[in-house]
Amino acid sequence: MRMKIVGIAAMVSVGLLATGCGGSGSKSARPEPSISRLPNKLDRPGPRPEGELQPSPAADAPFAAHLEYELRKKTLTLANATGEVTAKCPKNVGSKKGTSVVCTSNYKGAEVEWDVAIGEKSAWSDNYVTYTATPREGIITKEGVQRIIFGNGGDSVDHIRCNDIPEAVAVPMGPTQYTCQEVMKDGKLYYPQPMRATEDGPRAY
Repeated sequence: MRMKIVGIAAMVSVGLLATGCGGSGSKSARPEPSISRLPNKLDRPGPRPEGELQPSPAADAPFAAHLEYELRKKTLTLANATGEVTAKCPKNVGSKKGTSVVCTSNYKGAEVEWDVAIGEKSAWSDNYVTYTATPREGIITKEGVQRIIFGNGGDSVDHIRCNDIPEAVAVPMGPTQYTCQEVMKDGKLYYPQPMRATEDGPRAY
């Protein structure tokens, strides 16, 4: 019998890119301050691959393997990116309510520890187990930054410019040292915005 697990939905935080430069409103003839252009140009990312994350565990795989699979998917959400990701949980972890373990996932060298708590059996099937998984760190990725900024800015964004954002790095949740700015198709350049690490991926606000 296959034992599946489903995550308990957490509160969703929506990150909106704060863009735009207000006029000075001054009666003086002083020009607007110039905006520094960040060094690295990033273009629009390609489409996400379709289908389920692979490889997936067999139906009769141990419970730990199914839990690791769920954490791999959550890690890609944390990074807002695509590609290979691994996860490791204690082999003897079971589906008993109240079980608490620490698991680890790794995306392109960015390692994240997860506090996992096993909950009730699902109300609709004994084959499903609820759980919560809370990451101790966030992940900033170059791809995640591209996806959130181009996604917020739409077709009017030509490209973005950032400081030295790595392919992937684990960081504390919240504001980071990484910044990006939009360059619009009409040539307008916006002020740099700090990137934040959240459970829903990199955000700019």
